[in-house]
Amino acid sequence: MNNKKTIGQKSINRGQLITIGDLEEFKNLLFEEMRLQYKNLLAEINKQQSQVTKQWLRSNEVCKILGISVGTLQNLRNNRTIAYSKVGGVAFYKFEDLAVLMEAKKIARQSNGKV
Repeated sequence: MNNKKTIGQKSINRGQLITIGDLEEFKNLLFEEMRLQYKNLLAEINKQQSQVTKQWLRSNEVCKILGISVGTLQNLRNNRTIAYSKVGGVAFYKFEDLAVLMEAKKIARQSNGKV
């Protein structure tokens, strides 16, 4: 029995043909990968949300949230722009204080869209 078929001018072996079973298997693998990616994404979102909603934050968390360096945070502490508490040499910041600071420093948008 000949295992080759000719389609147009190309010769194809049976091993090169894609069956409905192959497509079903691919679909299942693809959906499983998508489910895994979705689950990982949800876990990351939950992790980020739990970090943001904590009442007290450490310096590294504040830097990450505000997108500033440790030195900038130190300057904000030194010039008393940002409130903090110190326990055992570790600085802690209230999340609500950060929100108040951000609101106070907000620059209003002009009606023409420019700052």
